[in-house]
Amino acid sequence: MAVALIAPLGVGGLFTGRIGILPGESRGSAIAKQALAGPVRIGPEGLEGDEHADPRAHGGSEKAVHLFPVEHYEALALAFPEAHHLHPGGLGENISTRGLTEENTCIGDVFALGTARLQVAQPRTPCWKIDARCGVEGVAAHVAQHGIAGWYFRVLAPGECRTGDALVHLERPVGAVSLARFNRTVADHRPALVALERMAAAPGLTPEWARRIRERMARLQNLGGGT
Repeated sequence: MAVALIAPLGVGGLFTGRIGILPGESRGSAIAKQALAGPVRIGPEGLEGDEHADPRAHGGSEKAVHLFPVEHYEALALAFPEAHHLHPGGLGENISTRGLTEENTCIGDVFALGTARLQVAQPRTPCWKIDARCGVEGVAAHVAQHGIAGWYFRVLAPGECRTGDALVHLERPVGAVSLARFNRTVADHRPALVALERMAAAPGLTPEWARRIRERMARLQNLGGGT
């Protein structure tokens, strides 16, 4: 099933980054992305030229392309007026758009971007690098609390795209779960087992996320929690 979701990339853009050192840190990061002016190839592990300092946490086929909505930058700027780099490309994303958020985007949704085909695979988990990049403590925690970290796509079909292309929704699987609902459920201190089961079974969810949820379900059952 397709829904009417079309987000022009001209609002935010396409971004890639090279590994560098964040101010006050000794660890490398490619969270600082640069806007692309011309076409870029999207391969199985993401945009050509994009780097990842910690491949255990970023990149790979199930975290190939990261999207962060423009709306979230606006919300963060209001909550943290003293923070730096709250602009498209500032927090490590490859795609920034307006009109797509966790509320209207589902795990498993398939999109066309130029000649590439992308599928929503999992939400992003915010880390310490967000605070380091912004120069303010608490931004990453705020992002996690409000479920506004954006999400990752896997690449179903490689292709080429450019800034100005539209990110066009093509397909939504039966039984799809919105990213917002997923985030709220997994963040709940004692979610119902039936709710966790639905999240683990969400069409298109990465096997790693499904495994983690089922392990949590087992722990809750051992503690006598959930229903």
